[in-house]
Amino acid sequence: MIQSVCIRASALQLPPIYSHSLRNVATADSFAIDAQNLSYSVVSRQGKVLPILKDCSLKIPSGQFWMLLGPNGCGKSTLLKILAGLLSPDDGFLSVERPRSFVYQNPDHQVVMPTVEADVAFGLGKLNLTPAEIRTRVARALDAVGMSEYLKKPVHTLSGGQKQRVATAGALAEACKVLLLDELTTFLDETDQLKLASVAFKRLLR
Repeated sequence: MIQSVCIRASALQLPPIYSHSLRNVATADSFAIDAQNLSYSVVSRQGKVLPILKDCSLKIPSGQFWMLLGPNGCGKSTLLKILAGLLSPDDGFLSVERPRSFVYQNPDHQVVMPTVEADVAFGLGKLNLTPAEIRTRVARALDAVGMSEYLKKPVHTLSGGQKQRVATAGALAEACKVLLLDELTTFLDETDQLKLASVAFKRLLR
């Protein structure tokens, strides 16, 4: 089990879109994420218990953009899935502000509807919105990620990077308070990485 580190993005030597000034002061009840002593293990085919996370704690204030850094296999994706409610920790305390959205590392695990429009709208069905409100949210989210012209396109015609932007648009459309991004830039070139990171960052400042 290898250690990872969660670091506020503005502390990194990154382009200006990452280092924008954010709200700094957090009171006891203003944490978007409060995780204390989380542990998570899996059982191998041989029946051996393999610890993935052990006594993992972090507190992230509302309105801030953080990055989770660490080598491959150290448990970053597992931790994000626990924060998203996709996995349950074996032990520990967890409080995450809602609504929350999660974008998978591989968009093929998330982009499942036949068209771009239908996929971005998919998660909105649980929000009791009118058809007009859904159309507005879909249009704004696709515009934010630079995919407006693909509204009616079949998903199977998209590249990996385009699918990743569609998946991000679906998360943004839900107007979540916590946005969890697992390897946001996996399928994107450097230019698209900066654009999509900027979109996610601005979403936190609304």
